[in-house]
Amino acid sequence: MKIKAGDNIVVISGKDRNKTGRVLKTYKEEHKVLVEGINIATKHIKKSSSGEQGRIIKLEKPFDVSNVMMICPITQKRTRIGYEGTGKDKRRISKKSNKAIEDVRKVIEKKK
Repeated sequence: MKIKAGDNIVVISGKDRNKTGRVLKTYKEEHKVLVEGINIATKHIKKSSSGEQGRIIKLEKPFDVSNVMMICPITQKRTRIGYEGTGKDKRRISKKSNKAIEDVRKVIEKKK
């Protein structure tokens, strides 16, 4: 899976189309991602016998990684991801800017 936790993504299909968010967690086995503020579901919780009231909560649900595209840190446009190098030198590359994603991320974090 080419998307990792911490990546900024845009949803390309579904009810939350064109919304952007940050990946909180990836589920590699299920091929799903959990994104901050996207794919919100409501859950009804029954009241308990100890006197606690019933309530409705909203939570983020994971959805398939094929429904998202990464946002290039340089161009701020959605992009496909490729790889460059082999073994320990293998890096993720943005197809839009043709630059290494992790290298650009480090530079942006230093500026903050």
